[in-house]
Amino acid sequence: MTRTITVGLDGSPASLAAADWAAHEAQLRDLPLRLVTAWEWQAPAFAPATGIGVPVPPSDLQWASAQHLLAQARSRVGETRPGLRIDTDEIPGLPVPALLKAAEEAELLVLGSRGLGKAAGYLLGSVSHAVLASCERPVVLVRAAEHGEEEVTPETSAREVSAVSGHRAVVLGLDLHKPNDAVIDFAFDAASRRAARLRIIHGWTLPPYYYGGALMPDLNDGMVKQVRSELSDVLRPWQDRYPAVEVHAQATIGGAGRHLVDASYDAALVVVGRQNRRAAVGAHIGPVTQALLHHAVAPVAVISHD
Repeated sequence: MTRTITVGLDGSPASLAAADWAAHEAQLRDLPLRLVTAWEWQAPAFAPATGIGVPVPPSDLQWASAQHLLAQARSRVGETRPGLRIDTDEIPGLPVPALLKAAEEAELLVLGSRGLGKAAGYLLGSVSHAVLASCERPVVLVRAAEHGEEEVTPETSAREVSAVSGHRAVVLGLDLHKPNDAVIDFAFDAASRRAARLRIIHGWTLPPYYYGGALMPDLNDGMVKQVRSELSDVLRPWQDRYPAVEVHAQATIGGAGRHLVDASYDAALVVVGRQNRRAAVGAHIGPVTQALLHHAVAPVAVISHD
């Protein structure tokens, strides 16, 4: 089965920006681009004779709208990416399961993300959030640039992708306590394909060893050296595998979320992991990923792992 870079479209500026980003990624990986849209079926109707509820399929108008959206997106992408193979699919059914099913055949699933922006407190959107929380394939969230009310055109989108992708660094949020090969490999591979630097950020917390209200300098220095040594040990095999990738690793005191958000302003891509586990209410995303999805400027790749 040929893997694809798959994009979920809903017609929003963010999803169109996601399509442009995904087209660039498809060219980097020499893979086809697949544009999909899913339309929610109506509530069940009850057959008079049996009283059994049966789903009501989308109307002709819904299908026409889906076809128009896909054709428009395909035309946009094709104008700036000649030669790229582009497939389109209208997927019947509820959006979340439809996108999760489409992701099973994808190398990456790419979705649009609003972040916070003008609608303060807006969390991704219920569909994107649910897909991200459950998807077992890598998911990339892409925000539309701030254009005010200006329409996002293929030309402006291509310039934005170029500006973000260029030779800006790929940023990896690394948890030294639970380093995961899939997450690290994704980040090194992304930097290698872009001929970009890889900036690695690990957040850690100093133990509360105080003397007279001040942190003891010798303990502080020892902890810093230990963390740097552990960081070096984890990264060494990957630097051997990707010798052309220039690596800048830093250990920052405190949570990594704020540092990753700051780094996203000058990044081509931010990469983080998401452990496959269930929280008390629904799927778990984690505070660092939540912070990035709210505030990051660059696209964010979330790699699920066990």
